[in-house]
Amino acid sequence: MVSATVVGALLGLGTQMYSNALRKLPYMRHPWEHVVGMGLGVVFVNQLVKWDAKLEQDLDKMLQKAKEANERRYFGTLSLSL
Repeated sequence: MVSATVVGALLGLGTQMYSNALRKLPYMRHPWEHVVGMGLGVVFVNQLVKWDAKLEQDLDKMLQKAKEANERRYFGTLSLSL
């Protein structure tokens, strides 16, 4: 979680500095905008990590259900037909 927070902070800071560079403004023109950008980057990356973990759990559940359905379909009918 700490690495995701650091990555988010750097993403927000980099985005704000890039925005200032594109507009040919001093990099640290409004320092509070950098703090806000870092905060938004932290929130974004942490939510992305949580979403990825939930997605992985949901995918595992779906794959397990599909595996069970296939086993019932194919192995269940094989034993009944013999």
